[in-house]
Amino acid sequence: MKLLTSTLLRGAVAVGLMSSLALVNVASSSAAGSNGVMAYQPAHAGGTIKLLASTGGGTLDPQVNYTLQYWQLYQASYDGLVSFQKVSGVGSFTVVPDLATALPVVTNGGKTYTFTLRKGIKFSNGQTVTVNDVYATFVRLFKVLSPNSGSWYNGIIGGDACVAKPATCTLTEGVVVNAATNQVTFNLTTPDAEFLDQLAVPFGSILPASTPTHDMGNVPIPTTGAYYFASYNPNSMLVMKRNPYFKVWSPAAQPQGYPTSIEMVFGGTPSSEVTSVENGQGDWVFDAIPADRLQELSQKYAAQVQVHTLTANWYAVMNTNLAPFNNLKVRQAMNYAVDKKELVNIFGGSNLATPTCTILPPNFPGHVDFCPYNSTASNTYTGTNLAKAKALVAASGTKGMAVAVVCQTDTVNKQVGEYLQGVLTSLGYKATLKALSPSIEFTYIQNTNNKVQISLTQWYQDYPAASDFINVLLGCQNFHKGSTNSINIAGLCVPSLTTKMSAAEKEQLVNPVKANAMWGALDKEIMTNYAPWVPLFNPKQIDFISKRIKNYQFSLEFYMYVDQLQVH
Repeated sequence: MKLLTSTLLRGAVAVGLMSSLALVNVASSSAAGSNGVMAYQPAHAGGTIKLLASTGGGTLDPQVNYTLQYWQLYQASYDGLVSFQKVSGVGSFTVVPDLATALPVVTNGGKTYTFTLRKGIKFSNGQTVTVNDVYATFVRLFKVLSPNSGSWYNGIIGGDACVAKPATCTLTEGVVVNAATNQVTFNLTTPDAEFLDQLAVPFGSILPASTPTHDMGNVPIPTTGAYYFASYNPNSMLVMKRNPYFKVWSPAAQPQGYPTSIEMVFGGTPSSEVTSVENGQGDWVFDAIPADRLQELSQKYAAQVQVHTLTANWYAVMNTNLAPFNNLKVRQAMNYAVDKKELVNIFGGSNLATPTCTILPPNFPGHVDFCPYNSTASNTYTGTNLAKAKALVAASGTKGMAVAVVCQTDTVNKQVGEYLQGVLTSLGYKATLKALSPSIEFTYIQNTNNKVQISLTQWYQDYPAASDFINVLLGCQNFHKGSTNSINIAGLCVPSLTTKMSAAEKEQLVNPVKANAMWGALDKEIMTNYAPWVPLFNPKQIDFISKRIKNYQFSLEFYMYVDQLQVH
């Protein structure tokens, strides 16, 4: 998500806050059923939830938007054929049937997936969902240049041709629909162990066939879920209301929501957001909490704070095709020079983040502890080696070059960006900082036309698979010159690595344990021999909610369930 990915992150609070905030659980009167799905309590339905954010998250189009900010909202509004189960804890990584009646019948050696579409489901505009909508949805993915259309969905037969010529995309052999049987069949070029996960994220949301095949931007697209987007102005407010045509077909996939309406209000400062939540004028803070507000949260509002460990990375990505970072010695020097402990302190302390040396986060498939750039010979991070870093820069012949660091404008991102600027200056470069709005920074740093040398970004898993970090972020197929949909920001493209990534993905189908070992080996090889990133730290998620809110539930896939919040 990243999950998600996600890229427009809320972040961090300081050390003092966390001394008394170890995974606080807001009281909930709901009872879970035997399958882990929370039983609905109609007595607690109603009211308006007010979410606060300094800026909007960009386009509202679910096939284009790639931010946690809106993926959290999509889980209550859009549906795919399958979805991640709407429960708390590890069960929220489980894929369950959604608009399909059951998980697919898989045949043809893992290359054919056949679904049966549920009958009688309507979009929020009253139109019945049909198999033709499913077909049009996947054609539209390519036509709108969905961020992962060229790395996930191009495995559908015809997908590569659609990537090459999106405007003339057809998938008549890859997505076969039968209105008489209400079936949808996907034919893949090769087996894909992650295909169901990829169908379950918002890019796979089923939309009306009449939806225009361009990014809809601020114009809401009809939904199938419990809520629809009533209005959206990225400068002021986003409003969600109950979908009048929604009826629960599967509580595990799309439960009934509690609020009558959900508002996300833009334009305040992080400090004003905190004050609003403290005073009950707002219900949730999206942005980084200002350092000067942390002590009062720790002392007065600890019961309103939730903390969750995430499978995510903050990292500085270096453009391997632009000087000075087209020189391996410079990339290695940055890895030696950056003090990750200092960055953890900037983010909020050891209770909110942990220094990391790897691409794959801890407690994630394929993760192996190792740290090739360190002050000591240790598999865990111990500190910097400035002497080694300066020696590498001297050997590279790049000292004195101009380097610009690109980051987001929010307080924490900017502080980390300023720190990286300082490191570059200490290594002898003429370093500057370019801070951009969170709504545009992620697409800006992807586009090679902007000649970004080094940038600060974050990655939150789209789904629990090692390839979602290594293949998605560093695979050749995800580097596209002159495109804002080039997730491989480092521009690293090594054919031998591509071969190994493909082998690990194939192994995932038959032996996941062996495959994860292969991904771990790739992590080591990439960081040791290519060093396209400086992995910084693994963060934790902080949710500060108002006193009147109950029934807080947390998904490992999409984070807080906004639709399950109750107003008391």
